[in-house]
Formats: sequence, structure tokens, C-alpha cells
Amino acid sequence: MQTHPFLENKKFILGTFASNCSGGMTPSKLTDGWDASWEKNLELAQLLDDAGIDFMLPIARFIGYGGEKDFQGTILETVTWATALLASTKNITVFATVHASVNHPMVIAKQIATMAEVSADRVGLNIVAGWNKPEYDALGLTLEDNHDARYGYAQEWFDFIKKLWSSDKPFDWNGKYFNTKGSYGKPKPLKSPPIFNAAGSKQGRDFAVQNADFLFTPASELERSVAEIKELKQAGKALGRNVNVMTFSHVICRETEAEAQAEWDRQVANADTEAVQNLMNLLFAHAQSFPHDILETLRQRIAVGHGGFPLVGTPEQVAHGLMQLHETGFSGTTLSFLDYAEEFPYFRDHVLPVLEKNGIR
Repeated sequence: MQTHPFLENKKFILGTFASNCSGGMTPSKLTDGWDASWEKNLELAQLLDDAGIDFMLPIARFIGYGGEKDFQGTILETVTWATALLASTKNITVFATVHASVNHPMVIAKQIATMAEVSADRVGLNIVAGWNKPEYDALGLTLEDNHDARYGYAQEWFDFIKKLWSSDKPFDWNGKYFNTKGSYGKPKPLKSPPIFNAAGSKQGRDFAVQNADFLFTPASELERSVAEIKELKQAGKALGRNVNVMTFSHVICRETEAEAQAEWDRQVANADTEAVQNLMNLLFAHAQSFPHDILETLRQRIAVGHGGFPLVGTPEQVAHGLMQLHETGFSGTTLSFLDYAEEFPYFRDHVLPVLEKNGIR
């Protein structure tokens, strides 16, 4: 398959995250947060597309985190969401976030290939090996405690997909988790979809380095991130792969620093504390997407931006924060806002020109 243009991008990559879920990335009691309706997602997608933003990334959720407003409890399913957005945009790459254990690889291979046809190959795939036990309980599935088993399954799952996309003839698959006869996949994507993955455990990092084009990791301490990014890139090179590292950010951009800080304080003061605690409990108990030794630092940011790197201040200060991430070695970042469609135009008009002036966009 041809190389996807997304993988040839030399600028600092920007995209939005979690607009398909109620509340977005902010577990808040505020009434002016994100409602995640289709109408608002379509409005946002077309704003982003017109502004030259690179991608949209959804969260695959099946149940929310509870609390007063059931944070992320209203969810637009990611494959359907991405397909509809791809059909309604012209340039932006839209990712489908997929749990390997919930979706058969032959079905996903067909869905991604169909999305590629809809969009002239603007689709990407974000692979989730699984971590949220209450979701698995709701689905009637067992979440393996053993990370080797989770990622062993995800590896065979993705290998099967790649075989479906590359084989011109029917084939039999004889693996540990899948055994098929006469499998094949038509149509096929013309360009290899970019692959995202977020992982914190050793097994997860190994999977990402072997398979993902972009590995996501939190930017809680930039000095630490410099060494982490270097290590991940070296691990990729040892396998003959170019691994890029991206992170998550939450934006509060206002005309003055005082206004931005006041908005930060307002969001902190109105956090849905029950939802925040439920989320923290799950991160400690079942996930290793965030390294445990930095979870305490992240706890203070969970209420505003789900633990994302805080970009709070004037347009110049927000742009400076993005340039810091670039200088640290990140290839790009996701962006979240309390209300994406309401706040993005100010970011577009006042932050993007600063990034362009400084040569990273």
C-alpha cells in the first residue's frame, strides 16, 4: 500500500480528542460544557477541516464514569461517527478508536476499508487493547489481568487485519485466538491507515513500538518526557521503525492571563468530584496508560482536561506551551476544550497564526 500523507507530515500535528463523548475531556457540573450531539460534532469537524487541523480522534466508550452528569455517558460510536464525518469533510483525517477484544478483525478491516473509500483514504485506526473493567462487565466480557494476554490478543488481531489488507488471495488463518478458512478482504485501503496507540505498561509500549505510527503518552513533566521520547524512538529504530510520540492537551485560551486563570478556577471549582474519583479509581486499579508514579500529579488535572497538558493563558502563552511540547520532542498533541465548537474559533484566529509565525505549523 502507498504511504499515507498523514505519515509524511513534517509540521507539529494538531487534532481534537473525545468530542464524541458527553463532557468531552472535562468531568464538570457546568451547564456550558460539551454535549457531544451529532450536530455539534459536525459543526466542529467542518470548523477544523476549514482551519487545516490534522485529525479528529474519538474515545471508544460503552458506559460513562457516573457522577452528577454521568461524564462520557452519552457516546457516539466511533466507526459510525468517523464514517459520517469523513463523508462531510474534505481534508481532515478522522480516526476510529476500536477495542480489539470487542470487534472481530475481519469486520474492522472491512469497515476501515469502506471508510477509506468514502474519504479518499483519510481514515486512521486507534487500537485499544482494553483496560476499563466496568465496561467489560457491561459487555459481559472478561478483562484479562495479564497484560501479556491482552497484548498478545491485540497483536494477532492486528496481524490478521494487515493480512486482510495485503493478501490478494483467500487464506487460512491458524493462530492462538483466530482460526479461519478462506479469509480475504475486499476492498482494501489504497494507503496504509495511520495507527495510533496509547500505552503505559511495558507490554503496551512494546506493542505500540512494534505496530503504531504514533504512540500517545501524557506530558506531565517535560524534562521527563525528553528522555521518554528518546527511549521510545530508539526502541523503534531497533526494529527498523519510525515511531512518533504524541500527547494530550487541554486548552483554556483567553484575551488576558487573568481571564484564562479565572476560567481554570471555575472549571476546577465545578468539577464533578464523583466522576473524577471514579476515573482515578479505574486508572489506579486497571489501566497502565498513565505510568503510576505520575498519577498523583495528574490527579490535579483530571478535573480539567482529563489529565491533559494544561495550555492556559493568552494566545501567546498557549502557543508557547505548544512550542514547548514541540521542543520536548512530541510530534503533536490532541486538543480539548470545555466547549470545542465555541472555543476553537478563538484558538484558530489567535493561536494558529503564532505557531505559523514560529514555523511549527
